[in-house]
Amino acid sequence: MIRDTAGEAEKGEVASYIPELARQEKHMLGISVCLVDGTLLSAGDANHSFTLQSISKIFSLMVALCEHGPDYVFQRVGKEPTGDPFNSIIKLETIKPHKPLNPMINAGAIAVAGMIPGASVEERLDKILQLLRKMSGNPDLRVNEKVYQSEKQTADRNRALAYFLKDSGILQGDVEETLDLYFRHCSIDMTTVEVARLAAVLAADGYDARSREQLFPREVARICKTFMITCGMYNASGEFAIDVGIPAKSGVAGGIMAAVPQRMGIGVFGPALDDKGNSVAGVKVLEKLSDRLDLSVF
Repeated sequence: MIRDTAGEAEKGEVASYIPELARQEKHMLGISVCLVDGTLLSAGDANHSFTLQSISKIFSLMVALCEHGPDYVFQRVGKEPTGDPFNSIIKLETIKPHKPLNPMINAGAIAVAGMIPGASVEERLDKILQLLRKMSGNPDLRVNEKVYQSEKQTADRNRALAYFLKDSGILQGDVEETLDLYFRHCSIDMTTVEVARLAAVLAADGYDARSREQLFPREVARICKTFMITCGMYNASGEFAIDVGIPAKSGVAGGIMAAVPQRMGIGVFGPALDDKGNSVAGVKVLEKLSDRLDLSVF
């Protein structure tokens, strides 16, 4: 399957607006599958690390939901797909109240980052890292400093979104500290093996078969998987739901995390992106896998 889809990378390009991501080799492709019992299978460039980027939005949302509950979170961010690019400001400015339509677009994820409590950016980031370390089984997960600095230096659009949110009363606290947290959690390094393990815990509604622990409430898993279906693949989410039919979240470094309820978690990496910001080869691999194993939830 990897061999069959590797050529899809020619149809895409690596993300160039973040200079450090532009250095990635566009033809890389890896996949890992983790069954809910912990059984792991991998192929291709599965051990190559990449930054989570927007995949991390799922986990900042988890932390916010666990800390505050859904009522608090959804007073400040909505639950609806946008149909617009992930970094768009159009709906944020034109709808009232001026809250982001969902937590998976950049404005929504920045608003969510503002809800994570802590006395410092490091303390707030640690809440996300601790969750990811437990779910992945890797206690050494870290922020990729080069990517973090590259994002921070080229984030004018995200700064505009954040200051608009502050002006609208959605974003609480210091804007630059919240942005710093957002850039850092987007720059956490993982492999498809670790991403598949994250997804397997999501697929099992928060239960980790390896540690035999319930890592977060079932209701939080349900909310996150619903957002993955409706908003997880940017403004190609509807097409992905029809063609693949698995709750998934992509990131512009080329990663995709997919969770097949009660069956498996999948991590894919292919840095060549389509015009929506999704991995070209990664989407094709998931489409073939879903068709072959009848994975669609619909």
